[in-house]
Amino acid sequence: MQELIGTGVALITPFDAHGNPDLEALTALVDFNIENGVDYLVVLGTTAESATLTAEEKAAVKACITKANNKRVPEVLGIGGNNTAAVVEELKTTDLSDYAAVLSVSPYYNKPTQEGIYRHFEAVANATDKPIILYNVPGRTSSNMAPETVARLAADFDNVVAIKEAAGDIVQAMELLRLVPEDFLVISGDDMITLPMVLAGGAGVISVIGEGMPAEFSAMVRLARAGQNEQARALQYQLMPVIDMIFEEGNPAGIKALLAHRGICSANVRLPLVEASAGLKMRIADFLKEF
Repeated sequence: MQELIGTGVALITPFDAHGNPDLEALTALVDFNIENGVDYLVVLGTTAESATLTAEEKAAVKACITKANNKRVPEVLGIGGNNTAAVVEELKTTDLSDYAAVLSVSPYYNKPTQEGIYRHFEAVANATDKPIILYNVPGRTSSNMAPETVARLAADFDNVVAIKEAAGDIVQAMELLRLVPEDFLVISGDDMITLPMVLAGGAGVISVIGEGMPAEFSAMVRLARAGQNEQARALQYQLMPVIDMIFEEGNPAGIKALLAHRGICSANVRLPLVEASAGLKMRIADFLKEF
């Protein structure tokens, strides 16, 4: 799965002044990221506010990204949830021909046991031949996928090929790297610890800040993978303040504020999310000016 090595970005869904998906801005965002060096695009992940999109809006977003991309870089599609049967049905009824892999979040809210998580992804893996990227984000799901569970899934299902690990725990990430097969990809889902994860053997990142600062963040990952650690660290330390800022009032409010300042889209989000505060927007703008 060489397509999943390097920097992937979890694309937002821009909204216009009326709250509708802004496909012109989404096209501009795709171009901005590809032209600035990202390696692949993640479509309809949680950063896309996919929980608030209708089926028709999701179809429009997918079509827009695929058209704008024009096969320049691989695409990954987010399909996940806490109703296993519904996830399986979506996998079986969705045309996945445009996608290199599926990103599937660990079930949220239900708080399943490790055996429940295993059986959920067993059903997911059996529902499609597409490569599956597991997604562990306990800060949102309220349950952690243990490294032993990930290793078990990797060993039992050929199409479970990677994990987006967003626990924010470098020790857990290293335990994952120790336990999984050599060809299984451990992808950072936490922008702040991407560099140490890559240096420890990780495959790269699925990033949020990367879509707002694609040239700099993808360069950091490439430098780290090439062993140019001093240059990679310099970029990491430059970017740390803005990484903190974009998550300060929730995701994707922060990254949309940054993208709005860069003239790519509005800062609009959908309830129950609200726009970043005026103070945060100002601090993000000040950072970009100084950067």
